[in-house]
Amino acid sequence: MSDLDTMTPRDEAAADRAPHQRLEKCPSCGAHDLKVFHEVRNVPANSCLLFDSKEEALDCPKSNIALSYCGECDFIFNADFDQRQIEYSGRYEETQGFSPTFSKFHRQLAADMIERHGLHGREVMEIGCGKGEFLVLLSQLGENRGIGVDPSALPGRLEGVEGAERVTLIPEYFSPEHCQSEPDFLCCKMTLEHITDTGDFISTVRDGLTVEKGTVVFFQVPEAYRILEDCAFEDIYHEHCSYFTPYSLTRLFQTCGFRVTRIAQEYDDQYLTIEAVAEDASTPQGDFTERGNMASLVDSFPERMAQKQADWAAMVEEAHARGERVVLWGSGSKAVSFLTTLGVSDLVDCVTDINPNRQGYFMPGTGHKIVAPAELGEIQPGLVIAMNRIYRDEIQADLDRFGVKCRLECL
Repeated sequence: MSDLDTMTPRDEAAADRAPHQRLEKCPSCGAHDLKVFHEVRNVPANSCLLFDSKEEALDCPKSNIALSYCGECDFIFNADFDQRQIEYSGRYEETQGFSPTFSKFHRQLAADMIERHGLHGREVMEIGCGKGEFLVLLSQLGENRGIGVDPSALPGRLEGVEGAERVTLIPEYFSPEHCQSEPDFLCCKMTLEHITDTGDFISTVRDGLTVEKGTVVFFQVPEAYRILEDCAFEDIYHEHCSYFTPYSLTRLFQTCGFRVTRIAQEYDDQYLTIEAVAEDASTPQGDFTERGNMASLVDSFPERMAQKQADWAAMVEEAHARGERVVLWGSGSKAVSFLTTLGVSDLVDCVTDINPNRQGYFMPGTGHKIVAPAELGEIQPGLVIAMNRIYRDEIQADLDRFGVKCRLECL
């Protein structure tokens, strides 16, 4: 995953606002028909930063969440998002590539892009490329030449990796200058949700493309309809300031001068993907995708969310009361949300992660230590809570391998 931001000129202007000055118009369509329906105060501003000590982790920058719903375009955004608190640097560790489940999905996604769009020996670019894993896959499978732009990119991590010789990582925020040579394929995965001025950003991307070139644009974001329908509180955190449904994402691209060619839900419906090409402004656009019942989900969200959070808190409290050790599996953003919103962080003993680059560091906001899964053999938890149910089988296999007999529950 490349959970990384880019910054447009208006993002920089946003960073000059007073802290927590609430946005009063929709960043995607400009409408004022807004409703704040979910608020969380004083949570970590950054969910994927690595901290060297518990004290440093406890003292991390804090900010607020105020999810606001636009009745005009169905877009949801954090109206209290504070760009000045956000850090994307070398200590931002977001990769999911150590998971066999995710790696299989990622490789298949790259293969699908290559087959569907004839990407063999072509020029490709990724905005918010993270550590460059997807670009390397496009290079390996299609012998493509890739450029990745991301402030947290670590070019040294690709040394010796097959196909990396055709990939260039630029550790900077994206700007139109990076697109002076128009690529054949431009992708942006798990990044748009980190950008507050979404309309300006997609327009900036469009301004760098020509209709004649026919560059294929591919974006991937978390799917917000599922988040609201399932009350997935673990997928709500400060740095995710923008939440899209198929309707709101399609509408955004069409109004910014793209012709949408494909929209789909992937990865157990957790990810929303869109493919598009630049279109003349004079070309009539087709109908938007079906809007759905977002307004009713927003209205019922507070009550349903309160019940779901109470249920998970009760599970942790009951395990602790039985004398069981409680461990979270997965130390990324979902775990930060779990620990900082349920009020039971003191009852969680530690957090584990298969990513060796995270092990030994401490969780923002609560200071929980991140341990290697192999250490669970000594800890012997009674309850392990997986932060994503899609990884259940591989987590259970690891627990069995390390001789851990426990109950495994999955968000």
